[in-house]
Amino acid sequence: MSLDKYRSAVTTILEKIWATQTDAIRSAARLMADSAGKGGLVHLFGSGHSVLPVQDVFPRYGSYPLFHPLMDARLMWQNVIGSGGARGLLWLERREGYAEVLFENQPIRSGDVMIVFSHGGMNAVGIEVAMEARKRGLKVVGVTSMDNQRQKQASHSSGKKLSDVCDIVIDNCVPAQDAVVGIEGWLAPVAAASTVAFVTIANAIVAEVAAEIAKKGMKPRVFVSPNVPGIPADNNVQVFADYEKALRR
Repeated sequence: MSLDKYRSAVTTILEKIWATQTDAIRSAARLMADSAGKGGLVHLFGSGHSVLPVQDVFPRYGSYPLFHPLMDARLMWQNVIGSGGARGLLWLERREGYAEVLFENQPIRSGDVMIVFSHGGMNAVGIEVAMEARKRGLKVVGVTSMDNQRQKQASHSSGKKLSDVCDIVIDNCVPAQDAVVGIEGWLAPVAAASTVAFVTIANAIVAEVAAEIAKKGMKPRVFVSPNVPGIPADNNVQVFADYEKALRR
């Protein structure tokens, strides 16, 4: 059954992440915690489907206002075709020069940390977000498919891939083609796995950073589900207020 193939493929990917990427995740978390201890923020970027782990970090139940999602509606589809459609997004994320525009009026400062999610790691916008962040004095964590990085030639004019311009690289352990289930008689596999891997890595970072900043005596308010007992009624209102303060630093 195809669902069993998908379950097996995803289970294998997650097991490989735990077996091979734990040290990288912990190193990234320590980097972020050190920045947080000095008043820094962790910025998160992804375009196309790679924006999904960004959205799943903050604001999300179980997270806290250390994280700043760096999102642009032009790099996320709101439609399939036509205005806001996937074709326009795919065109834009491959164009060089957009990252500098993306950074305008953003609270991005030296000493912060940037996470870039990109399965392929070849599109110009992800590479240039990493490059621009490093230029501004940020440490950069890239989450990408190293299988794809190994197989493909760089397409950016710099000759760089995402993994070449990051301080720490976390492999999502997903094969380059992303989809993992072959269907008899079909030319291409179906059922993508990178989002499952990305969201798993993202929330592992959320958990590990929390443990690291707790060691520093930091106790940020957590954005909490209403199903958690004993939390003040205005907790989540205060979370957003804390977030606004963090952006204004």
